[in-house]
Amino acid sequence: SFLVTSQEQLFKQIGEKMAVPLLTKKIIKKRVKRFIRPQSDRRICVKQSWRRPKGIDSRVRRKFKGVTLMPNIGYGSDKKTRHYLPNGFKKFLVHNVKDLELLMMHNRTYCAEIAHNVSTRKRKDIVERAAQLDIVVTNKLARLRSQEDE
Repeated sequence: SFLVTSQEQLFKQIGEKMAVPLLTKKIIKKRVKRFIRPQSDRRICVKQSWRRPKGIDSRVRRKFKGVTLMPNIGYGSDKKTRHYLPNGFKKFLVHNVKDLELLMMHNRTYCAEIAHNVSTRKRKDIVERAAQLDIVVTNKLARLRSQEDE
């Protein structure tokens, strides 16, 4: 009772050969949790996005025990693995087929991500060209569903 749709057939055609990432080093993030702004849990007007505390009595600025941690240079990721996705590639935003040509020689370092404002028809062209150039596309299955229904 398993139906094979055109989306799955397309995935099989594309998935046959894929570029292998050049990165062999394990990606380790020193900190995954975001730094939240102190008092953001108590006041609605204080948003969660980090702002450095500048008050003269601020416990966070004075680095008291048990208070919110402040971001500093020590939390930075390893230079060799910085900006890499879990799949081992760096992200490159693609708006049209011509943008893929830039990745032709760098298909083992960068993967393509199709921009959100690209139409369904152009997406299909980009995915097909990426398969020819052996470029990994992270969101290749996005917006293919709507075309099948028509």
